[in-house]
Amino acid sequence: MASAELRLIRRRIRSVQSTMKITSAMELIAASRIVKAQARVEAAQPYTDKLVEVISNVGAASGGASHPLLESRPRSTAGVLVVTSDRGLAGGFNSNVIRMAERRLIELKNERVDVRLYCVGKKSNSYFRYRGYQVERTFLGVTDTPGYGDARAVANTILNDYAEGAVDSVEAFTTRYLSALTQTAVEWPLLPIEPPTAEASDESTATGYTYEPNPEAILNRLLPRYLEASVFGMLLEASASEHAARRRAMKAATEAADELTKLLSRQANQARQAEITTEISEIVGGAEALTAG
Repeated sequence: MASAELRLIRRRIRSVQSTMKITSAMELIAASRIVKAQARVEAAQPYTDKLVEVISNVGAASGGASHPLLESRPRSTAGVLVVTSDRGLAGGFNSNVIRMAERRLIELKNERVDVRLYCVGKKSNSYFRYRGYQVERTFLGVTDTPGYGDARAVANTILNDYAEGAVDSVEAFTTRYLSALTQTAVEWPLLPIEPPTAEASDESTATGYTYEPNPEAILNRLLPRYLEASVFGMLLEASASEHAARRRAMKAATEAADELTKLLSRQANQARQAEITTEISEIVGGAEALTAG
């Protein structure tokens, strides 16, 4: 009959193996989603590039782009958008963005600038609410598979607050997807929109256009779409970064669980060997006692 120590070790081995099955499955799921997320990032880029080109041409035709969304104004209230995930188990994906955003919040507070905080994902919402920050709006269920409707909801919220004067600028803190191995927390200015320069588009497309009804009206329609596209690209990159970070974290957890299983197996073998040795010693001692008697 196995000793109490041996039973405890075997119970731990079974628990670690069960955990390893879960982390391995999560690693495979995340790996499969990275490919789709990366493809969506690449597919959305031409749309944004074309918007930049058109806005550049319209701005050049109007003798310099002029629109409320392009003009900086004195800042008394700043909007801060923090993009994280709804789920954890993604390594430093969420904590890197949250730390960068919190540093910025402290800087704005020191500058005596009021802040309106917008959170995408449960992790940022929970973190900032727990620490006493007032969260103006939270968007949940977005970053796993973001759609354009999600981006429009986020963009319209900050756009309405900006138009009403509730905020004088909006900056986002999110994760830039560079590769499956590299993702970087970044600050992404959203409002006012930095006007694209004419150099951003091809010179052959920047001449000889007539606009109806007028460049100002076209900008009034294009700039909100440009903001939506920028937010959409930001959400797509955050989604790809989340899946990549989770795959790495689950791979590391699986490898750690495998090493722990091997260690516990050696301890179980040693405990079993010690138990057998003890049993043999008891049998030999009993036989010798009977012989002596």
